[in-house]
Amino acid sequence: MSFKHVRMSNEGIEKKIMRVSDICFEKIKEFEGLRTEAYYDAAGKLTIGYGHTGHDVRPGDVISKYWAEHLLKADLYDVEKAVDGLHIAKTQGQFDALVSFAFNIGFYKLKTSTLLKTIRDWEGYHAIRREFKRWVYAGGKRLKGLEKRRAWEADRFFAYDELEAMKRRDWSDFHK
Repeated sequence: MSFKHVRMSNEGIEKKIMRVSDICFEKIKEFEGLRTEAYYDAAGKLTIGYGHTGHDVRPGDVISKYWAEHLLKADLYDVEKAVDGLHIAKTQGQFDALVSFAFNIGFYKLKTSTLLKTIRDWEGYHAIRREFKRWVYAGGKRLKGLEKRRAWEADRFFAYDELEAMKRRDWSDFHK
């Protein structure tokens, strides 16, 4: 596998950080949808751009598509580091699926989920797919958009394309 970002560990050894594929980046943009004006999402969180939340989002905020992509890249970088730190993704597809999932529900929820336990214990194809499909509710309501997203994530988790592992988004110009 090829990696885009390299950081030095405390011991001075290079630590390679896995990054999402172009496929995943574009799919997250599609799932999140672009909203240039701040709004409250289905879970009641103030959101802007491609699913960006946080203390910097205020009612009435308006951003450009360019800035929305910048925020998504910054948000994804944090999720990528966290998912990479779990040391469970063996393929690009697994990494993409877990980053998309964690970006949507939050890393803490992934970290404490039965899905993660099921993957770590490798309880099999059907058990892992079943765990993805459990996460289709927001604000107490079952959402078609989340059903579609979880189906894609489960499919991506079990997909493997050697060429995709080499095709990474070049974010070398992006600095946090």
